Amino acid sequence: MSSALKRTPLFNVHIESGAKVVDFGGWEMPLAYGSQLEEHHAVRKDAGMFDVSHMLNIDVTGADSKAFLRRLLANDVARLSVSGKALYSCMLNFQGGVIDDLIVYFFAADNWRVVVNAGTADKDIAWMQRVAHAEHFDVVLNPRRDLAMVAVQGPNAREKLWATRPAWRVATEALAPFVATLVDELTLVARTGYTGEDGFEVVLPATQAEALWRDLAAHGVRPCGLGARDTLRLEAGMNLYGQDMDDFVHPQESGLSWTVSLKDAQRQFIGRAALEAVPVAHSLVGLKLLERGVMRAHMKVRTAQGEGEVTSGTMSPTIGISVGMARVPSGAQPGDKVEIEIRGKWAPAVVAPLPFVRHGKILAP
Repeated sequence: MSSALKRTPLFNVHIESGAKVVDFGGWEMPLAYGSQLEEHHAVRKDAGMFDVSHMLNIDVTGADSKAFLRRLLANDVARLSVSGKALYSCMLNFQGGVIDDLIVYFFAADNWRVVVNAGTADKDIAWMQRVAHAEHFDVVLNPRRDLAMVAVQGPNAREKLWATRPAWRVATEALAPFVATLVDELTLVARTGYTGEDGFEVVLPATQAEALWRDLAAHGVRPCGLGARDTLRLEAGMNLYGQDMDDFVHPQESGLSWTVSLKDAQRQFIGRAALEAVPVAHSLVGLKLLERGVMRAHMKVRTAQGEGEVTSGTMSPTIGISVGMARVPSGAQPGDKVEIEIRGKWAPAVVAPLPFVRHGKILAP
């Protein structure tokens, strides 16, 4: 593994735990600690934890913070008025392509936090600074590399976190999904995740991450790597930046129309003009393979409307078949029969609604 790769504050714990590490967005991250399958099932049935410290928390402060974020993001932060409430959004370029997908937290009109993906963090900061400077917004961007981030996910995740940190229970028990609270000056607990299960994401000082990780493990929370994180998020119908959307694809063609707010005609967010000028020609759909095999990204898809491409595919540990997402010509509907090119042969598949799994339950059909 190249020494040029970045490491999170939990890297030594991962190595000590026998993790297989890989290059992920320039970071040396755990793929699995033994059995990726067991890690996946632990999250679906009990509780697992992920080191997501490679993702970057960016504090956005200053008098123009709200106006800046309303210009910067396709979703409208004006919808946030309760401290700790979060919003999922895409940040677009002027062509309407997705620079990144992110979560933004509201604390006050002049105090926000944006959490961005690891592989795009440097690009994101550069873009945000460019917009702030070019359009003269009075904002300060503070990348918080002093913080670590641990996701605790699964039906028993909340109870196990409270067993580990009893003092946090009072502040976090009443949190609704997509709401966060500060349990102390620097520790943020959010009821968010990327698995389709309940749980928390904990942002805390990097110096405290190892103690939390070890304490969670002592309370039966299973360490999980990127492999299980990918199968879990795909079962949950959640996009992965760089596969299901990127700088050249509009959010409407990535199953993310719900993250684009067009209600306020006066709000000219970056990329809006491009989205409104171009008709939506493709959609992102779920797929289930109807015979043995595994769908993977970039495989061709044949539909009645024309040819498309698998963006993400895997073998679903929960369902026991291969599932995936594909960008196909508009018009494909759940139940439609399609074909996937796997090793030079066309295999039958069916368009399926997303998500495939929610809160441990397989969704029909």
